[in-house]
Amino acid sequence: MMAKLAWGRAWHGRSYDLGRMTLPELWAAYATYPAIQIYAVLAIAAAGATVALATRWDMIALTVVVAITAYPVAWYLIHRFILHGRWLYKMNWTAALWKRIHFDHHQDPHLLEVLFGDPSNTLPTIAAVTMPLGYIIAGWQGAAAAFSTGLVTTCVYEFIHCIQHLNYTPKSRFLRGLKQYHLAHHFHNENGNYGIVSFLPDKLTGTFYRDARARPKSASVYNLGYSVDEARRYPWVMNLTGAPPRDRPPPAHATRDTSDLRLVS
Repeated sequence: MMAKLAWGRAWHGRSYDLGRMTLPELWAAYATYPAIQIYAVLAIAAAGATVALATRWDMIALTVVVAITAYPVAWYLIHRFILHGRWLYKMNWTAALWKRIHFDHHQDPHLLEVLFGDPSNTLPTIAAVTMPLGYIIAGWQGAAAAFSTGLVTTCVYEFIHCIQHLNYTPKSRFLRGLKQYHLAHHFHNENGNYGIVSFLPDKLTGTFYRDARARPKSASVYNLGYSVDEARRYPWVMNLTGAPPRDRPPPAHATRDTSDLRLVS
C-alpha cells in the first residue's frame, strides 16, 4: 500500500501541464497514469469473462455496437446536466464531488491530473451505463462485453480529450475539428459543444456551434456559474480550493488556448 501511495505521489508530483507538453510526453504520462492502467486491466478482465461466458458471438457483437453508440449519448447527458449543473456545489455533501469531476478542469483546462476522471466516480458510471444494456441484449456475456467496451471507449475518449488540450496541432482534419469544438466549449462559451469524440448529440439538440463567431462570449466559461457571489452563498467549493473562483485560467495558458479556436476549413 505504501509503495502504491508513493508511486501515486511521484506521478502527481511531476509537472503535467498539457499547454507545455509534447506528444511523446503525453503518451508517457497517459500510459503511466493509474486510472488508465485500471481501465486497461479491467477491460482485459471483462473481455476474458466475455470469452468464458460466450454462447452467441453475434449477440456479443451487437452488444459492442450498442455500447459504443450509447456512450456519446450518455456522456452528453452527464456532461450537460450533471457536470454543468449548478446544484451539486449548492450542497455541502456534493461540493467536493463537483469540484473534482468538473470545476477544477474548467478552472485550469491544462492540468492533466484533473482532466482524467477519478475511477471511484467513473467506474460505477461506466458500469451503470453499459452493463444493463449488455445484459438486456445477451445476458451476462453481454454485460461483460458492454463493460469491456465502455472501458476501452473511456481510454480512447480520455486520450483524445488530452489531445484537445495539448499544445499540439493534430495532423488529422477530423481531430483538428474535434479540438476546435472542444476548446470553444472551454474558452468561449460552455453552454454548448458538450461532446468529446462525437458531437452528434449536440447537433441533434441544438447545442452545437462551429466556432467562436457563432455565439457570444460567456462570462461563466471558466467558473461554470460558481462566481465570487455564488461562492459567498455556497462556500464549500471555495473552502476546498483555498481561494475564490477564477474568472479566467492561469495567464501562462491563455495565449496557447485561444489560438486553437480558428475555423477548420
